[in-house]
Amino acid sequence: MTLTLDATGAPDAAGERTVVGANLSLPLFRALSGVLAGHPYLKVVVDRAEDTWHLLDTRVHPFHVNYIATRILGLTLDELDADLDAFNASVYTDPERRFLLGVLSLHTDEEADGDERPFLVLETTEADTMHGALLEEFYGYVRGRVDGRLPLLLKPANHGQEHELSHVSETRVPRILSHELFGNRTRTCLNPGEARGRLRYFRTLAEYEGAARELGWSDIVAMPCPPDDVPRVAGIINTAPITPLSHTNVLASGWGIPNAIVRDLDDVVRREALDGAWVRYSAQEDAVTVERLSRAPALTKPAWHQQRIRLEAPLLEDAPVLALHRLRGADRDSYGTKAANLGELHHVLDSRTADLTAFYARPRPPRPDLLGHLAARLGEPGASRERLRAAAAAQVAQTVRAPEGVALPFRLHHLFLTSSPALQQGIGKLKMALELEAFDVVDSLALSLQQLTRATPVPDEVERAILASVAPLSAGGGRLVVRSSSNAEDLPGFSAAGIYDSVTTVRGTDQLMDAVRQVWASLVSPRSVRLRHQAGIPLDDTYMGVIVQEYVPAGLGGVLVTCNPTRREDFRNVYLNCAPGSPERVVDGTVLPQQYLYNTVEGGGRTVDIGSSGEDLPAATRAALARLALAGRLLQSHFGADDPDAALDIEWLMTAEGAFRLVQVRPYSR
Repeated sequence: MTLTLDATGAPDAAGERTVVGANLSLPLFRALSGVLAGHPYLKVVVDRAEDTWHLLDTRVHPFHVNYIATRILGLTLDELDADLDAFNASVYTDPERRFLLGVLSLHTDEEADGDERPFLVLETTEADTMHGALLEEFYGYVRGRVDGRLPLLLKPANHGQEHELSHVSETRVPRILSHELFGNRTRTCLNPGEARGRLRYFRTLAEYEGAARELGWSDIVAMPCPPDDVPRVAGIINTAPITPLSHTNVLASGWGIPNAIVRDLDDVVRREALDGAWVRYSAQEDAVTVERLSRAPALTKPAWHQQRIRLEAPLLEDAPVLALHRLRGADRDSYGTKAANLGELHHVLDSRTADLTAFYARPRPPRPDLLGHLAARLGEPGASRERLRAAAAAQVAQTVRAPEGVALPFRLHHLFLTSSPALQQGIGKLKMALELEAFDVVDSLALSLQQLTRATPVPDEVERAILASVAPLSAGGGRLVVRSSSNAEDLPGFSAAGIYDSVTTVRGTDQLMDAVRQVWASLVSPRSVRLRHQAGIPLDDTYMGVIVQEYVPAGLGGVLVTCNPTRREDFRNVYLNCAPGSPERVVDGTVLPQQYLYNTVEGGGRTVDIGSSGEDLPAATRAALARLALAGRLLQSHFGADDPDAALDIEWLMTAEGAFRLVQVRPYSR
């Protein structure tokens, strides 16, 4: 047992600073603490049986349970690992537990006179299920042993703890919620990475638009909210809040470039004259930095300049218009990736034969797998693997539905293109400009071709095929949604997030045909042409399928990814964003969404940001979102069959009746 009692935090003979039983002062905190997410932090263990506490040296003891097992209980690490889940249950979920585990983090608050006031925040791990009395006891014990001049607040680690604390007076347990503590963070990593480049700082969209054509691969674009059509650059900086699930961050992730929120960039740029300067830009979970370089670096073109993404040859013959539920994943070469994935989703939900347990069956050393945790989530403790497969399939089918609709194949797009000599001529000119790398005319040629596509009449046989297939969906005169489904998207190394059009307000025959042409035309927009060319995707090989769906009103819509975008090693959590209305509002920057993390291993969820709404969702809605997050995790096992750890990006909506519809399922670029 560690018995170091030096309240100064001086190391013992072995170089360890862990302190047992001493009161905590600010100097002692600083001596023992490490840094997490940019804030100093210290792990603490309260031993209720011995009526003492342990302040762990974070450099030596990164895990609470290892310290308790080896230093207090005298176990070896092998003995701990052999029964790790039971041990974790004894310290995180047992209501009569001996040990209370937590973290103290140091923060500052600016007072009215401009001075900064330090304060401490106490929290447990995210999976801890302490009831209200234990939380109050934990807070009281720590409060009594921390320097009284330091304010101490308790931060609930999950929604369950928030509920428990709702019955405890804030006078007895002062508290702060996660979004209150971190919602106004000055710097936040969205996509980790590092770049050297020239900082281009635009304070308004008009400034950006005036210089957009000059931006290149060595530039780092900084502005309040970069538009979805930002070109492929070295890095992106947002000076206003944005979600990690925005289109621009999905692109940054796919491109492998740093992206972060830096709210104080204006001050930094003015103080250090950084606009137009060469900088080193680093975005990491613990710190985001922008530092001036003494001279322009010797830059080489990034690897994507030599990138060549190969497409399977599109199938243009004998592909009829089909209902989505008749498609499978292998049909992507005739109908596009989005349509094929929705067809595969129908198959999973209707047949219930898919194995949705693969993610949990993977070895997670020291555990052989996580199937016991899955059994707990599904309410099937001790169930066999076969029983778990059936329970997982039932859970997903009960939680989500796939959209009804039809898929228009590439064949119809091909017939449309070949019906018009003007379109063929425009395509030929654009191909030649790309081959000659005459980029000064590529954008104008692409824009002209896009406009021509929207104006060209659809051949009679193509129009008849479309209208006949869509008739059952539009029989009542209701609203339709027309979505893109290309073969040049959702590919390894090329996500194409937000570059193709969807039309969500379609009524009647004329609007339907206009919407189909608009979706086809988005395949030759200047931006999509430019990005595909950079990825080495030939214009000849790209075609556009179209999905037509019945519009479903949404009380809530959003996006989830089956990972934590800002902490990639975190395999437990699903990150979920939502806002009133359609999912598009989450990704297009119209609003700042509500943001949640749901632990799909041990259970529990927490609010990360309440967004533009200014308030959290009701507890019942958050519980429903937890079930949606688990369904997304289970679907990951099927859609990532070759790699069950490959994350999914799912767009969803929640109807007024509380039912979930998934409108898009695709790989998440990481």
